Amino acid sequence: MFLTLRLASKGTTTTTTLSFPPSLALFFFFDLTMFPNLVCASPLEALYSTHIVGDKPVLVRDFIHSALYHPLHGYFSQRSRSVGVLPNAIKFNQLQGRKAYMKYLDNIYKQSDISWFTPVELFKPWYAHAIAEAIMRTANFSVPLKIYEIGGGSGTCAKGILDYIMLNAPAKVYNSMTYTSVEISPALAEVQRETVSEVRSHIPKFRVECRDAADRSGWGHVEQQPCWVIMLEVLDNLPHDLIYAENQISSWMEVWVERQHDQETFNELYKPLQDSLITRCVEIMDLDRSKTNHHPAVSSLKSIWSKVSPKSRRCWLPTGCLKLLEVLHEVLPKMSLIASDFSYLPDVKIPGERAPLVSTKKDGSSSDYDNYMEAKGDADIFFPTDFWLLERIDHYCSGWLKLYGDHSLKKGKKRRTITLETSSFMEEFGLPTKTRTKDGYNPLLDDFKNTKFYLSVPTHNVK
Repeated sequence: MFLTLRLASKGTTTTTTLSFPPSLALFFFFDLTMFPNLVCASPLEALYSTHIVGDKPVLVRDFIHSALYHPLHGYFSQRSRSVGVLPNAIKFNQLQGRKAYMKYLDNIYKQSDISWFTPVELFKPWYAHAIAEAIMRTANFSVPLKIYEIGGGSGTCAKGILDYIMLNAPAKVYNSMTYTSVEISPALAEVQRETVSEVRSHIPKFRVECRDAADRSGWGHVEQQPCWVIMLEVLDNLPHDLIYAENQISSWMEVWVERQHDQETFNELYKPLQDSLITRCVEIMDLDRSKTNHHPAVSSLKSIWSKVSPKSRRCWLPTGCLKLLEVLHEVLPKMSLIASDFSYLPDVKIPGERAPLVSTKKDGSSSDYDNYMEAKGDADIFFPTDFWLLERIDHYCSGWLKLYGDHSLKKGKKRRTITLETSSFMEEFGLPTKTRTKDGYNPLLDDFKNTKFYLSVPTHNVK
């Protein structure tokens, strides 16, 4: 995604004249070799294509998926797939302060023919080392260590973790461990192999599986051994759904997108809730139950107020996250999870709770759309992560959280979870002095105020 530094690395409120693309999730890239009969459109034709939606209406999550990942007309399909790899780690202690750091970033982007650098790349090896330390503190070393990374980018995170474990863990832990990257882009898979193979002893421990992590069929048999799953900035680009209510007391309806008769624009279509992913997400959020638990007097007052001052409601649902975690908990029931993403996004123009930022870059400058349906392959669509909801989805997918009316006898395992600010995570598990400049400015701690880490590990307790 492309933002100016008013969002600084996908998200701070710093104002500067620099403009460069920040880090973003790598998850649903299409492999064009899977579509041998497709004829690529010209860049201009593809950029403003209305092929995002066909003749039939689609759910909002399918519209977003096509707008971002359609093999011909999607936003990511039209942008460079190269992932930046810095030849050397940044020596923060040699930079004077914030101004020098910003100038350094501007220079490396100008010198590099790539689209963006990820935080794990900018702060290598320290960012990955902190994640490795978090894993080592809670891993069960009585069994071989297994790590899965969703969307491994350039492989810098994998190499940093393998390096750290090689140097700091008992030899038997490193010698018996495996690290699997689930990466749907063949080009990125090759970059990851090259990065990790810089250390010869890492090679037999690392492999890349080119597939969609949310596709259950790609995982094969259920893995019964403990393992770790890493997702860095994956959640923000996962497809979301949208629900709508006409006023404060109206029932929620699912939103579909359809072409208008002029074939150039889209509009919304509202239907009763029926999609299984949407209904499960609504139940996990307790949106319907909270409405029925009100005292009759309160409900009556709300009914009167909705007529006096009617106000529609819109709510964005992380159905892509729900689908992914359902698959992961099914195939990796003893997994521990580390996820990092944005807890909020400033200056969002799209209405609705947990609404996305829809950003495009033209002539070197970034601008945001007021309507998500304006994104027709020319804009990135990315969402803040509601970490409270992420925790509920995690507990639901593990079987611990029961939905209202679920009287099944199936017992789920309780999980220990914690959400930390990025600065708190790095101070606890990392070495923050390594990313500090001469005057005390620390971009890793100071410029990621709206990012968090979510850690979730299984316990032996059951209901």
